[in-house]
Amino acid sequence: MDYVSALVPPVVMAALFIGVIRVIVKTQGGANKTKEDAAVDAAYARAEGAQPSSRTDG
Repeated sequence: MDYVSALVPPVVMAALFIGVIRVIVKTQGGANKTKEDAAVDAAYARAEGAQPSSRTDG
C-alpha cells in the first residue's frame, strides 16, 4: 500500500492543475473581452501619461 500513498499527492496536484488550466482557458475571451481590453488600454494610457518626460529638446 506504500505505492498508493506515494501516488496520491501527484495525482491530486495534476487534477488541480488541469482544473486551473481549464478555468483560465474558459475565461479567456467571451462577452467581457472588449470591456477588459478597454480597461487595460485605459490603465496603460494613465501609466504613460503619469510618467515624466525625460526627453529634452536642444
